[in-house]
Amino acid sequence: MSSDVQVFVIDDDEAVRRSLCWLIESSDHPTKAYASADDFLSQLPDTDGVGCIITDVRMPGMSGIELLGELALRGSNLPVVVITAHGDVQMAVEAMRLGALDFVEKPFEEKALLQVIERALDESEQRHETLSVDAEVRKLFKALTPRECEVLKMLLSGQPNRRVAKVLGISEKTVEVHRAHIMEKTGAGSFAELVTMAVQSGFPLRLGG
Repeated sequence: MSSDVQVFVIDDDEAVRRSLCWLIESSDHPTKAYASADDFLSQLPDTDGVGCIITDVRMPGMSGIELLGELALRGSNLPVVVITAHGDVQMAVEAMRLGALDFVEKPFEEKALLQVIERALDESEQRHETLSVDAEVRKLFKALTPRECEVLKMLLSGQPNRRVAKVLGISEKTVEVHRAHIMEKTGAGSFAELVTMAVQSGFPLRLGG
């Protein structure tokens, strides 16, 4: 687990906020508390690091459910754990549908909540690593020349070298040279690996993309 983690606690009840922060910090995870979802969003932290959000569902102003939707719109990658009161199971289900990692029902057991938070932080670390890898792969594909991109698009769409050569008005030998350069620049060890990397990078796999 990365040492640079942050747990964000959002609850309109000051006593609950303090209690949650104390509990989480007792597990050596730094916390930052907010009295409302609006306060959190107004100071939305850099979410490139490892962390998670613990939020109540029922709050004045923006609810925990609405917060999930807003976080999705803003591209936040932080796992969210929602805290619900007894009887809010339907809201909890809706939260899960909107992307919450888990929910904890009040009154919660401290040990159970900490286990959920640890799972959320593990998930955040995995997401962070995946994003880092994808960013590196995107950088490799951005190094391709416009012509190499044209060749790659056609190859990924299943076109044989001969067809690529005919459409682009070049020789098959030139297509093979471009293909070799593409493999070299991306570091792909096989065409199958190249396809996988193209998916990671968001490179269009169909012509016209």
